[in-house]
Amino acid sequence: MAGVTSLNLVRDELFATMAEAEQNLEHFIAERQNGSLLQQAVGNLQQVRGTLKLIELTGAELLAQEILRLGMDVPVDAGPERDDQLTALSGALHVLRSYLEGLDVHRQEIPELLLPAINDLRRSVGQPALPASFFFSVRLDQARPPRDVAAVDPRARQAQARLLRHMYQLGLVGFLRDDNHQPGLKLMARALARFDNLFGHEPRGRLCWVGAGAAEAMLDGQLRPRESTRKLFSRIDRELKLLLGNEGYEVPRHVLKEMLYLIALADSSGPRATELRQVFNLSPLPFTDHMLEEGYQRLAGPGQAVMRSLSTAIREELSAVQDLLDLIGRGTAQHDSFAMLHSQLAKLTKTLGMVGLISAANALQEQLSQVATWSNEQPAAAPALERLAETLLYVESMVASLDRSRRRAPTAAASTGSDTSFMLHQLNEARIVVSDEAQSGLALSKRAIVAYLESGGEKLHLANVPHSLQAVRGGLWFLGYERAARLVGSCGDFIQWRMLESERMPAEPLLETLADALTSLEYFLEDGGRLHGEPRDDVLDLAERSVQALGLPVAC
Repeated sequence: MAGVTSLNLVRDELFATMAEAEQNLEHFIAERQNGSLLQQAVGNLQQVRGTLKLIELTGAELLAQEILRLGMDVPVDAGPERDDQLTALSGALHVLRSYLEGLDVHRQEIPELLLPAINDLRRSVGQPALPASFFFSVRLDQARPPRDVAAVDPRARQAQARLLRHMYQLGLVGFLRDDNHQPGLKLMARALARFDNLFGHEPRGRLCWVGAGAAEAMLDGQLRPRESTRKLFSRIDRELKLLLGNEGYEVPRHVLKEMLYLIALADSSGPRATELRQVFNLSPLPFTDHMLEEGYQRLAGPGQAVMRSLSTAIREELSAVQDLLDLIGRGTAQHDSFAMLHSQLAKLTKTLGMVGLISAANALQEQLSQVATWSNEQPAAAPALERLAETLLYVESMVASLDRSRRRAPTAAASTGSDTSFMLHQLNEARIVVSDEAQSGLALSKRAIVAYLESGGEKLHLANVPHSLQAVRGGLWFLGYERAARLVGSCGDFIQWRMLESERMPAEPLLETLADALTSLEYFLEDGGRLHGEPRDDVLDLAERSVQALGLPVAC
């Protein structure tokens, strides 16, 4: 708070100096032969940096230092090849001013908000980017509490570890590639947790222990997958390769710090994250991931949720039109309802055309001339009302595509009729319901297996699992995923024969392998082909290897 409090003492002079720097820089961009303008701007920047250092605003000082470094790197008579650097300078000054203005209002210093701007400047001069945990402090030399781990044959453990790394890589591909990162992250978290079970009692298992906690925390805290996070989990994959080939492996300190930063940011209540917070004495950070996202948007402009916001606004307009049409259909409309309906439809038609929903806009446009003839004296006939209602349903299905990830482009529907598009929409909605039910069935089965294990083999927990998995199997057949359906059937057979009908409880490694198979199938549904595309054979290969490790053939 010392820096924020001291800002008031120098505020006017500081902002005046920044404004002068911005003006000199703008004039230099227009008159690049005038070196004095650049020198004046650099002098202003030196004064800004010195002031921020004096009042101990660490993040703002670091950004000012990077701005000054880039400003001193720009030569007089800079040509077009320096345009990007000059643009970066102007943008960074804008971010710095916005950040300081926010400090003046909110009285809370969050230097992490400046890291994107700092790293943009560093990259422009060939410097490496600073990590997300740069301003985060933690003791990294804390020992893990002792734990009991069942002995595993070294060869079997090595083979299992290779399979788990493949599982992690499959999840990582989805995490890096897809807008919906949750399925891939779940698979990665599962793989890291299983790695921790294999190597957690060894010094080299520290990576698995903290990595499993970081993935768990990211899921539990619903953290956004930023560039720094994607790089971190990609780095973990490379570290896993080193770990498997070296018993003396030690996790790099900066990787360990990055993982612990994620756990502190998420403030997760998961078992691994909770243990790590206690061991490393991690206190909750004075900001949340949501606060960071809001801050980034405030400093750098609009966020990435524009289309979702636009979709919500259009839905509200559409709902108002549907309500008005309902009143007209019931015969309870007001005197000006027909004119209002025509006005709202015309406005909605223009909006749909502006956002690229051409077929939906055309469908409404065809109705406008008909609606224009409606009045209290000449009300709409029932068939005309029905046609407009059907058109609005079609428009609603097109609007849903604005914020539904991984769908075909909405304009692709322009080549088909509205009836065909609407039927395709209804079929897709049915597939979504079936897929969601199948995922729920798999998740419930996994929880039942965990309860069975924790209760020491109480079969009551598994009573409904074979029936649930048969329902999942049928849903997968409906979705056209025959191979996945057969794998689910094999899992159901294992539970029926080896768990319900057997007097002896299966060994824990077999139950973990069963959970691996179900996790892979769950990931397949979430990421591999919910509505489009070819089935993910690599994910099904992983599930099949787990099923084969159970000692069962793939069911027909």
